[in-house]
Amino acid sequence: MKNCRITVVRKAEYRDLMSEYENPLEHACDVTEGQVFLSEGGGKPEGLCESAWESMRPFVEALCRGEGNFFDGWMKNPYSAMISCNDGFRPVSFYIEAVD
Repeated sequence: MKNCRITVVRKAEYRDLMSEYENPLEHACDVTEGQVFLSEGGGKPEGLCESAWESMRPFVEALCRGEGNFFDGWMKNPYSAMISCNDGFRPVSFYIEAVD
């Protein structure tokens, strides 16, 4: 089993959608751009939000098993993936890559 590095690449925030559809939240996303998490053998990294993890888990597990080349050449690095969490108001893009 390999490990995977998960890097927060970008955070977006759609205030117009939040004001129209979302109930106010006191606390949302804690991650910061550039923050790195390490998945050891495909496990959920400590401190990573459950919603983000569920979005990326299948890709992390596959990369940790040595699989790659998702969607026939989608990524320049075949042993990586760019996955966003499923928060439609403040999506976060994560770059996931297999590491030794």
